[in-house]
Order: sequence, then structure tokens, then C-alpha cells
Amino acid sequence: MKKKWAAGFIAAATVLTLAACGSSEEGAGEKEKVVIGYFPNLDHVPAIVAKEKGYYEEALGDEYDVEYKTFPDGGAFMVALKTGDVDAGLVGPGPVMNNFTNGADVKMIAGSSSGGTVIVARDGSGIETVEDFEGKTFITPGVGCTHDVQMETFISDYGIQSNRIGGTLKHTTGKPAQYAGLFESGKVDLAAVPEPWGSLLVKEENAKIIVDSTEISYGTTLPNSVLATNGALIEENPELVQSIVSAHKKAIDFINSNPDETKTLTIADIKETTKQELPADVVDSAWKRITYTADINEEVVKEFAASSYDLKFLKEKPDFAALIDKQFVQ
Repeated sequence: MKKKWAAGFIAAATVLTLAACGSSEEGAGEKEKVVIGYFPNLDHVPAIVAKEKGYYEEALGDEYDVEYKTFPDGGAFMVALKTGDVDAGLVGPGPVMNNFTNGADVKMIAGSSSGGTVIVARDGSGIETVEDFEGKTFITPGVGCTHDVQMETFISDYGIQSNRIGGTLKHTTGKPAQYAGLFESGKVDLAAVPEPWGSLLVKEENAKIIVDSTEISYGTTLPNSVLATNGALIEENPELVQSIVSAHKKAIDFINSNPDETKTLTIADIKETTKQELPADVVDSAWKRITYTADINEEVVKEFAASSYDLKFLKEKPDFAALIDKQFVQ
């Protein structure tokens, strides 16, 4: 549903597409397209459930065609959101805040999941405690992503910094599905990663969880994924946005009422997208670390934003009074 406000942007992200975007020009009698984005991981299960159960289609009605795109990281998602290649979807709060402070017209309109981030060390790395992190190499999905900020906030309490800001802890980025191979090759020592990838590394690579989701900064209260959209879409079509949020909330209600069925369809969806089948016991382990809720803890988001600024992920001290719009989740 490419809007006129998106004209002039150039998409630069490579995305794994489940259903390709069609033309933005709608012919007479044709349905308008709504594109929902998400990542193939457990933080984004509400989008998976809503897709598999047809909740978006149900909420939007016959007037719209719903299509889906998956993304490898928050940077790629935010490019697509700004260009209008997606209308709404799930993403970590870090990329939303980074783009907002750079002037992007983006909004957080609902929570999705919280918790689930762990720091794991590869077998043979010699890492037993946080004090062993100095001089090692860690990986996150992206620079300034939610998990990156959580890790760097956490290690700062131990006087450790990444080489990005003058420390000795080396940082690299990559898709979580690649971490097992990178651990096996010894190219990285640590990963700050969302579930289920932490539990998968423990199972398949004999990795060790050094910092659990209850210990890492903002661990159980920070939204690890939020439902985001453009402010322009809220202004132009608030009814559409309300329908998207209603479908999202219905999916969360289903998750919390039907965890076993949700796990089954999630495993199937992630396999279809990534060609990697998550073992049921890995999903069970990861599930215990994640809470699914449409609420957004605004105070925690503000604290997280302040930390992002202190760590120099954000160029300006943030004022997020206009970032979170909770009118649709009331």
C-alpha cells in the first residue's frame, strides 16, 4: 500500500519475500493492498499467528488484500516501512527509535513480546563469566538493534565497552540463523540473541548461556518487538490502523490461550521461511523466556532510549513524546 508520502525514497534492503509487492496503482474495482512485515523468530509470533489464522484478512474485510514480507533485521524493515513497501509490522524498539530520532515519521502502536534476549558463549571460548568478555568478539543482528543495546548497556556496568566506542570487545553483525556456523568456526565468541536462537545454540553447539533473559538489561520488561507503522497512515486511515491492531491483539490472545498449537504453527512457519526446523524442545525452552502482550511499558522504553543515547547509538538526546501512540490498544 505504497503511499504518496513514500515517494522519493530508494529501497536498499534485501528482504526474504513471502508475497511480492505489486503495483502501487490500484485499478478500478481492485482491492487495496496492505503489507505486513515481520521476522521469522519467536519475538514475532503474533504476526505468524495472525497470518496463519487469517486474522488480518478477517479484520480488514473484503476491501483489502493482505500480503506478508519477512525481514532479516530491523534496518531492512525500517527501510521498507519508510518507503511504503510495508504498511505495518513487528520490529524491535531499537530500530524504531533510531529512525524516529533521525526524523522518520514512525510510530509504535502496540507491544508484541518482551523478554527472550540472552547472551551465549561458544563452546571452547574460555568464557565463564562477564569478566571474560574483554577482547572477545560478539555478534548481534544489527548495530543499535534492541539486543545490541541490551548487551552494551549490561556490560557497561562491568566497565566493558565495545570497540565501537573505544573498548576491546569486538562487534560484528549477522542473521541469527548463521550463528551456529560462526560459533563452530570460532569466528565469534559471544552472541546477544533473541530466542529461539539462544536455546538452539545451547542444544546444537553446546553453547553456554552466560546472561539469561532475566539478568540482561531491561530483560523482562522491555518490548523485544513492537507493532510499528507510519504516522501518515494513522492520519490518513485510522480505521485501517485500528483493524491491524485488533488483529494483532486477537493473535496475542490466541497465543496465550493456545501455547501448544501456537508452537506447532510457529515451527512450521519458521521452517518455511528459513529452511530450518526448530526442535520442539528448543521452542519449549525459549518459550519460557518470552511474554506476549500488546501493552507497551513507556517508562522502560524511555530508559532504553536514554541508554541508547549514552552508548552513542543515537546522535541526539531523544524525546519520544510523539513516538508511542497507544490509542489503538485501549
